[in-house]
Amino acid sequence: MTPIGLAHLTLLRLSPPELVAVAAQAGYDFVGVRVKAVTTGEQQYPMEPGSPMSKETLRRLDDTGLEVRDIEFLTVGATTGPADWKPALDAGAALGARTLSVVGTDTDRSRLIDTLAALAADAHPLGIRPTLEPISYQPVATVTEAARIAGAAGIALLVDALHVQRGGSTVDDVRALDPALVPVLQLCDAPLEVPAHLELPADLPLGMTADGSVRQIEARARRRAVGEGELPLAALVAAAPAGTPLSVEVPDALRAARCTDLDIARHQLAATRTLLAGVAR
Repeated sequence: MTPIGLAHLTLLRLSPPELVAVAAQAGYDFVGVRVKAVTTGEQQYPMEPGSPMSKETLRRLDDTGLEVRDIEFLTVGATTGPADWKPALDAGAALGARTLSVVGTDTDRSRLIDTLAALAADAHPLGIRPTLEPISYQPVATVTEAARIAGAAGIALLVDALHVQRGGSTVDDVRALDPALVPVLQLCDAPLEVPAHLELPADLPLGMTADGSVRQIEARARRRAVGEGELPLAALVAAAPAGTPLSVEVPDALRAARCTDLDIARHQLAATRTLLAGVAR
């Protein structure tokens, strides 16, 4: 069976221990946890090793049998260094995390590779592998470019269905990847074309922000559940290495306003299982 996990961004309003409880009740195999704030002004869950929230998360993991497969999110810019990533790595290591999601915003490719290599060196002893995510509105936007950088830095790749489409990558680009570079595939759905306009929700979880661009609003708050859009998800899953774990990352402010957290988690999982049932491998 392909492991299916619940990415924290899907239900960011839940604290990590609450996320574990809801994911377990819904039937997921693992969760992703945000241990580092991403946007300016965003609140951060207090997940330092030994903190009450970290301990409670561990207790619920033990009680439910779920695991934390990935942690997020590190933005790697021109001045990013160990002081930026060590707290996140320590928080993740306490949870038994395997990967740390990163995005490259440094336009100096040589420096970016060196920084990612230094991050990898600090992460390796903790059993964590950085995964570079190509994001359509960031300097590293395509799967192919991200794979070159990740390979040079000795890290992995985080493939996200939305950003594959929005960044101009293709299913063939994913199929061409070295299987060792792809420890997880993030799923959501969306229209094939970038929407002409999307309303920015009045309140985003934890004070998260978007700059108003349609791509940011869509990625952070207006994704669709698997099967509710037009992305070639079956082909994408078939192109990934067999058995690649799937992480459901579907922040949907409209659904969140009318549904309970458990209903959302169950709906996303059911939709993903339906997709898997129809994928020819």
